Amino acid sequence: MPFTETGGLLTSQNSGAYAAAGTGTAEKVLVDYKDALIAYKATELPVISMFAETMTTDTGGDIDISFALPSMKMESIDEGSTPKYQHTKMRSERVGVREWGIAVGVTRRMIEDSRFNEVELALNEARKAVDRHITDHFIKLVFGVADTTYGTKRIDMNNTSFDTEAEVKNYTNNPGGAFLSAPATSATVNDTNEALAQIEIEADGSRVYPYAGATAQNLARSHYIDGGIATAGAIQLSNLLTCIELIGQHGYNADTLLMSPQHYNSLLTLADFTAVFTAGSGATTTATGAGADNLGSQRLANTFVESTNQTRVVGNIYGLKIISNPWVPVDKFMVLDSSVKPVAYVERRGLTVEEANPGFGIVGSYLSLRYGLKIINPLSACIVTNQT
Repeated sequence: MPFTETGGLLTSQNSGAYAAAGTGTAEKVLVDYKDALIAYKATELPVISMFAETMTTDTGGDIDISFALPSMKMESIDEGSTPKYQHTKMRSERVGVREWGIAVGVTRRMIEDSRFNEVELALNEARKAVDRHITDHFIKLVFGVADTTYGTKRIDMNNTSFDTEAEVKNYTNNPGGAFLSAPATSATVNDTNEALAQIEIEADGSRVYPYAGATAQNLARSHYIDGGIATAGAIQLSNLLTCIELIGQHGYNADTLLMSPQHYNSLLTLADFTAVFTAGSGATTTATGAGADNLGSQRLANTFVESTNQTRVVGNIYGLKIISNPWVPVDKFMVLDSSVKPVAYVERRGLTVEEANPGFGIVGSYLSLRYGLKIINPLSACIVTNQT
């Protein structure tokens, strides 16, 4: 569930403050507010290193990033002739930079009457709030979850407002970008006409380019997949194989599966993991003992399933490293090439802390940063949504 901010100032009248009658008074510790600011350090956010290429800019507002696409080819040259000149094909992405911040306020009386360094505690909690904000923003962006605060949109094959390339590329309506969506031309035409698909992926502004021996129709397929089961946490292994194929045909190597704990539970209980473990294929014995419990324990002895049941850790499946994280939506999971960062994190100003002294017995600080996020590599990941 989302976090709700706690408004107002931290005072000695806050709930939970030392107020037990007849037991003495709180220990008083004076805190130098400026010293607390100097000692405050911000650490790197792990979600950024997982998903993003970090870029910096000296200007605010919208930032344009250009990419070079495959656009040249060797040709046969007759003696004495001059080959035609070729140039680099470019694609640009626009990233909107916004400012985000927190104002933290503590009364001087609270500082003087507290047994703790309330300033330090407040700044540490503010830092955690920054971590939660950045993580939430990244997850909603990459998984296509609508949020009016961040400006992210719901993107899946059941949302007709954002289910084609033309729609998800529109910066005005979808500033956060998206992974590869369905071709702009009708799917029926593309299924039967390779030439039309080829024209579309070679057009200016296309986010797909020819690769190896893949057909244009295959390259243009959407990386948003209908999971086939409209149940939160459901997973089908066939969808994993489809994701691996879609990512691989663009030259990437799918190596990570990112899912919610609910999906993780479904994966562990899939019959596919238990049916194959019989004598001769990993198990040490067939079941001969009486009773259902004994039956199951003997079938799974010394197998992958027995180890999983004991450690609750799934090493990998189909070569995919499995990561279970509660930030992931319960109705979506992602397959990606973790060596490629799909998001641009454009930083105008990193996290800064400034002292604020509004008077009236109040001391405070502002934590703020300016950044922008956008999906700029649409080909290295796939999103599966639990829907039919």
